[in-house]
Amino acid sequence: MAVLRAGRRWVAAALACLGVAATGCSTSQPPAADGRPGVPATVTVYAAASMKATFSELGRGFEASHPGVKVAFNFAGSHTLAEQLTQGAPADVFASADEATMAKVTAAGLNAGADRVYATNRLSIAVPPDNPAGIAGFEDLAAPGVRLVICAPVVPCGAATAKLAELTGVTLTPVSEEQAVSDVLAKVQAGEADAGLVYRTDVIAAAGSITALDFPESATAINRNSIVALSAGPQPGLGAEFVELVLSSEGRRVLAAAGFGAAEPEEGR
Repeated sequence: MAVLRAGRRWVAAALACLGVAATGCSTSQPPAADGRPGVPATVTVYAAASMKATFSELGRGFEASHPGVKVAFNFAGSHTLAEQLTQGAPADVFASADEATMAKVTAAGLNAGADRVYATNRLSIAVPPDNPAGIAGFEDLAAPGVRLVICAPVVPCGAATAKLAELTGVTLTPVSEEQAVSDVLAKVQAGEADAGLVYRTDVIAAAGSITALDFPESATAINRNSIVALSAGPQPGLGAEFVELVLSSEGRRVLAAAGFGAAEPEEGR
């Protein structure tokens, strides 16, 4: 009887296929974007730590418009990410907090096309809510006894800090130099520092846990954030689409809401 029932099910399935022969018949799952049935495609994005909030939001929108696709992020200092990529780490997109770090990746021939500037950012001073050291401006960061935390010079925010110090003639003596701007902010939030130099976007995102102090000198060291699709990534097509999302009007809206400045014209670069 079991054999008979199985035979009847087979016949029923065959008749069903005949009934929809014009459109085809398959019981398999639809293939995902990477061509493997039932396995979601994943686009991997390496992005500067300062992009975590904005790119996470854009990633959710990208997934919503690409059913069966996931966006996996690696957020860290741009310098660290560039080193990982040049050593062979697989990724589809790289977004750097400055052009100098991006140049290390493009010089290695990892880019699928020209990198694009998509936003600008500038430094701000982060202090604990009660501002125990009485910091009021950039020069106050050099006062005796101030526990200052900055980014290491190889990191974009550290390079901007060094440029500011050189242009203003202010000698900074930090108690630590971090590999990511998020680590600088964390030390201020934890009360381990009297002040930290971070991006304006970071202090906006951390409103309530720190006090932000803008200072006019920051206008002399503005970072230009750049992004590129990578040629050796597992999902080059999806990577290029994510780059276009960041450059789109929706991308600009999300970035502007977070405090990023508009990308400057690239003519003459």
